[in-house]
Amino acid sequence: MTHYIVKKMKGVALLATLLVIITQTGCNSNSDIEPVTRDNYFLDTTCSVSVYQIDGGLDEDKANAAITKAYDRCRELDKLLSNKTDSSDVTKVNRSGGAWVMVGKDAATVIKEGLRYGKLSGGAFDITIGRVTDLWDFHADKPKLPDEAKLQEALRHVDYRNVEVDGNRIRLLDPEAKIDLGGIAKGYVGDEMRKVLKKEGVTSAVINLGGNIVTVGTKPDGSKYTIGIEKPFSDRQEIIGRTHIGEGTVVTSGIYERQFEYKGKRYHHILSPKTGYPVDTDLEAVSLVTVKNSSMDTDAMSTICLMKGTKAAKKFIDSQKGIEAAFYGKDNKTSTTEGMDFEAE
Repeated sequence: MTHYIVKKMKGVALLATLLVIITQTGCNSNSDIEPVTRDNYFLDTTCSVSVYQIDGGLDEDKANAAITKAYDRCRELDKLLSNKTDSSDVTKVNRSGGAWVMVGKDAATVIKEGLRYGKLSGGAFDITIGRVTDLWDFHADKPKLPDEAKLQEALRHVDYRNVEVDGNRIRLLDPEAKIDLGGIAKGYVGDEMRKVLKKEGVTSAVINLGGNIVTVGTKPDGSKYTIGIEKPFSDRQEIIGRTHIGEGTVVTSGIYERQFEYKGKRYHHILSPKTGYPVDTDLEAVSLVTVKNSSMDTDAMSTICLMKGTKAAKKFIDSQKGIEAAFYGKDNKTSTTEGMDFEAE
């Protein structure tokens, strides 16, 4: 049995989601299939791609070539969707002074979906939170709270309704607003990497983008992959349970690794677009599983769930189609939606 333990680190200017996920794959009663696996570092996190079957077998050269192309696509999107890269489409929009900017299909797609989830969440998920996230540094040796006056000024420019879209043209109706796609972009990258692998003939694979799990097909023996979800604050030593999935995606969002303590109070990285401070939630983590929705959709919805808290998040997921959830609360209890395939540890 092969285990992958990967942290979900700060992604494309990541607004949300961090949790260790353990992926158990390629194991059956007859044989252990060792995949062709390559790790890399993109999206400000450790990524892993494991190919179990390509063109009906496991040719190492073909598998490596497919993985290389998948990472090439990841690299391309990392540069296009980050608000920290000078040449990215997102940065061009942010620096346009409110003028129309022609962006590529990828940026246009993610921005449009980000706006859709802004509306769906009633503004809780807001891709124009960039000026707020810029004021928080969760990687600092001695982190501190943002300057209150600067934070209040940044909040004045957070409103997803100030982003106008016309085909592949984007403009900010508020020139001082700043787009940050961190709560949704990594999911889109996972979707695109899966497309590349399948185009190259891969029929069995696992993509792990630091917590965003995207699978291709099933294991070579036809069985589902087993995804183990780590218990928050366990230092990757315990899991709260397991779920099983064929081709699909598993995305986990959590509040517990990117955080700091300041004057006796703990601050996490899931920021409210209304207050500019970490959201007040009864959840420590939420894992969403789907075989019908895209990883991009699941990425956004996992963040929304964490912000809503258990009761409202369950109601939200129940209103969606083809997606299930496991919620881990601050009371150390796990609850799930009715159709969730979950084995408690």
